[in-house]
Amino acid sequence: MSATVDVVVLTMNDRPEAFCEAMGALLAQRGVRLRVVVVGNGVEPEHVPEGVRGVALPENVGIPQGRNVGAEVLGGDDAGEFLFFLDNDAVLPGPDTLARLVEEAREHGDAAYVQPRIADPDTGVTLRRWVPRIRAGDPGRAGSVTVMAEGVVLIRRADYQAAGGWPGHFFLFHEGIDLSWRLWDRGRTGWYAAGVVVHHPATSPSRHDLYYRLVARNRVWLAYRRLPAALIPFYLATWTLLSVVRMRRSGNLAVWFAGLWEGIKGGHGRRRPMSWGTVMRLTLAGRPPIV
Repeated sequence: MSATVDVVVLTMNDRPEAFCEAMGALLAQRGVRLRVVVVGNGVEPEHVPEGVRGVALPENVGIPQGRNVGAEVLGGDDAGEFLFFLDNDAVLPGPDTLARLVEEAREHGDAAYVQPRIADPDTGVTLRRWVPRIRAGDPGRAGSVTVMAEGVVLIRRADYQAAGGWPGHFFLFHEGIDLSWRLWDRGRTGWYAAGVVVHHPATSPSRHDLYYRLVARNRVWLAYRRLPAALIPFYLATWTLLSVVRMRRSGNLAVWFAGLWEGIKGGHGRRRPMSWGTVMRLTLAGRPPIV
């Protein structure tokens, strides 16, 4: 019996051609039962295919909260076993792509989420930030992972709900680390299915106006929410040093430090730090939670 996959796609009606291509490839999937919702983040979603549910939010609530809304809309007694979150400019290149991801999830029962290898459709390049591990030199190597690239990921609904979903107030950036750490803290893992490729344009996250402020703020929030108190200063010191080195010539360090201070002042939400056992598991998996 094929699995039911609930698919959440967000839109702001700002890339109609890419959106239509993404939806066409999604609806061409075989070997799974699809239930799809398109969430308009502050807009009435346009170009929604027949048979796909559209939901309009009165304001832009950010990417993680928009995904939470979509997952809730597709909830209920007939909810799918899996949730699939898909960027509206990502394309599933073959009609069996989603079924292969489900198969990977079946083979790795300890994994709460499965991420495919994301590659630029024109160059075939997989950006380093799309590989969910520190040693990202070989994007074709599959294995257990402790973080995720949020825009294209398959998550077991039961795990998603048990962990509490995405941190909606993050608005954008680092929400996948927060969710991944919560899933690992529940004794689960993540799996990088490098043999399953999904196409996504190789754009830079810094194209977003809020990038430098939000990445800094959300790093602080992440640390305050999820790390044991003793690790927080090490985590923030590590990322401050890395960020200064990386951005020293960009002219955006002042904005970055403003975001850091915004995070320090509060707003992170409920603090539920991971156990020291989870710290050890993450470390043994190749990514201690201070880098």
